[in-house]
Amino acid sequence: MSDPIFHIAVARDWADAETLYRPSVFGDEGFIHCSTASQVMRVARRLFRGRTDLVLLRIDPELVEPEIRLENLEEGEELFPHIYGELDLSAVTGIEPLAMGADGEFVTPTLLVPARSPGANAFAH
Repeated sequence: MSDPIFHIAVARDWADAETLYRPSVFGDEGFIHCSTASQVMRVARRLFRGRTDLVLLRIDPELVEPEIRLENLEEGEELFPHIYGELDLSAVTGIEPLAMGADGEFVTPTLLVPARSPGANAFAH
């Protein structure tokens, strides 16, 4: 199974989705911005600082029908996954509010914390 990808959504856009999700900026851009697990918090801090109306979607790329392209459209070197079409809600395998801590920074969502493998000993040295 492929690693999940993530999308920071405006909670209202997500709540309005019935069978397909389409962010409000989709008409202008033609794709859905996504991130890998290691990119989410940097993207949140850079683009969404101070916002309290966000949710994080975990997406299984194997369940996404539209094309997913890894690209950087800002002339940087880091590649980001972009979904070129509307997202079927069945491809979303987790959702969590993107919460802000008392310090004004986003709290790392539990969706980004890797699950421990069965039998893993948290106290092993």
